[in-house]
Amino acid sequence: MSYLLISVVCSVLVSVLLKLMQRRGIDIAQGITWNYLAASLLCLALLDPPLAALSRADAPHVELALLALLLPGIFLALSASVRAAGIVRTDVAQRMSLVLSLLAAFLWFGERVDSLRIIGLILGVVAIVMLVLRPRSGPARDPGADWTGWALPLLVLVGYASVDVLLKRLSAAGTPFAASLQVAFVSAFVVMLVVQMLRAWRARIALTGAALASGLLLGTLNFANILFYVKAHRALPENPAVVFSMMNIGVVLLGTLVGVFGFGERLSRLNLLAIPLAILAIGLIAAGMR
Repeated sequence: MSYLLISVVCSVLVSVLLKLMQRRGIDIAQGITWNYLAASLLCLALLDPPLAALSRADAPHVELALLALLLPGIFLALSASVRAAGIVRTDVAQRMSLVLSLLAAFLWFGERVDSLRIIGLILGVVAIVMLVLRPRSGPARDPGADWTGWALPLLVLVGYASVDVLLKRLSAAGTPFAASLQVAFVSAFVVMLVVQMLRAWRARIALTGAALASGLLLGTLNFANILFYVKAHRALPENPAVVFSMMNIGVVLLGTLVGVFGFGERLSRLNLLAIPLAILAIGLIAAGMR
């Protein structure tokens, strides 16, 4: 159980750190770059990825390349969503990506269709719609803020679901999980490093120590979230549904508490109703996994 708790806390702390970096004016793109350096080094040191498996001629190089591009993109979207929509709605949207992942599992991976998960999927879609509707503060509200407030959480949702689908395809191709992570992290770091070099050359944006330190911490939290979630599954091999449900529900609840009480985020009645509905959807989907 301690593994799950650590994983939940690290997941929410990623959003909290992004929020604090924004408040302090730290370059988010630079931080995300160093995040992947830290994650790739930790992955190499702690998971000992079997990279030889990727040297086969039939290795899924296309999926790995897509993952390398998608990971930094979705991290940038996560940061933008935290800024525009807040921690609560971003974290719930991230966790509700399982709705699209489940739909993909039914359609593309031949997974068993059952009534509990279908109901959970339907409730999850309703929760997503209720979640992305923003509270209105008056007629002077910026229309652009309204648009980003619902579009960015949806982008996070679609992005994380896409990552999950790519990881499933890699697993179906027989690629070891640790090797996939290692290549994805290193590739994402290279992509973002090239972006920083172009920014330094064209826009004269200098690298900063604050972004380096924040990015290394961000990468440590990001990797710890994955590592301890994997450890939780290994500690409870007979109860994957329990691990799945507690992880997702834990992030929804803790993210809500931190966002509302720690950062004073406002939620409409519909937003608030979306949270227990999302938890119910997660529970039904997990029950269907048994």
